[in-house]
Amino acid sequence: MYKRIALPLAALLLTGCGASDPYAEEGGGGSGGGSGDAVVIGSADFPESTLLAEIYGRAMEAEGVEVDYQLGIGSREVYYSQIESGNLSVFPEYNGAILAYLDENAPTGSSEETNQRVTEALPEGLEILDSSSAENKDSVTVTSEVAEEHGLASLEDLAGAAGELTLGGPPEFETRQQGVVGLADVYGVEFGEFRSLEVALLTQALLDGDIQAANLFTTDPQITANDFVVLEDPENLFGAQNITPLVNGEQVDETARGALNAVSAALTTEALTQLNERVVIGNENAADVAQEWLEQEGLA
Repeated sequence: MYKRIALPLAALLLTGCGASDPYAEEGGGGSGGGSGDAVVIGSADFPESTLLAEIYGRAMEAEGVEVDYQLGIGSREVYYSQIESGNLSVFPEYNGAILAYLDENAPTGSSEETNQRVTEALPEGLEILDSSSAENKDSVTVTSEVAEEHGLASLEDLAGAAGELTLGGPPEFETRQQGVVGLADVYGVEFGEFRSLEVALLTQALLDGDIQAANLFTTDPQITANDFVVLEDPENLFGAQNITPLVNGEQVDETARGALNAVSAALTTEALTQLNERVVIGNENAADVAQEWLEQEGLA
């Protein structure tokens, strides 16, 4: 059964002015927690998260699992409580980001080290499944013109220039260790201004010069399309960021787990970047793109 359901009222209120999800299909009914024994998969409010929810969700459906979808929920600060309470069963996460959320003082490390620390930090009832080799990190990205003007290739290079620049990003980036806080702590970088913007608006703001640096994800196809420069992170502030399903263990059976792990085994950074390009630049429907990829991989 393929069904999209409305968010609980509390989640809608918490989400506030977050970006709407342009890739979610209209229709559907029901309430938080899904219908009966359905596995409820969620996504944050940016295109890649929606795409990943479609991929993992449809892979489970192909194995006969009933799946409901809650797409475009908002930031981790909103959706984590939903999976902890059981309103969500599965969420495609980033292992380094969930570790930073659980323990802001946790050291960065390899994918294996990160997963071990996540496992130790998660409360009873929550767990992570196999990580994908596909990785998408936060970044501080600038135009080639700004990079040339200020001699920027690395986050270290920002220390002397950031005071003259405006950084744009989603509101949570301003308060996260893997964000503005860590940039100051690790690199001594303090921007002249932080401008809170929806993810979908960052590229245009960068091109228009309204901001001079942006928190873009490294698989964002707009980086290559616009010849942007992703500043290197030699101190590994942003850590490992492998695509990793976070699950409420009681709600995910062995069939669902097998389907989720099969997706993670097949997904690569290159493939994810290409799929993002089709959705973000090609304006293709995320559900259709997900289904086609799964069929190509023999997973649907």
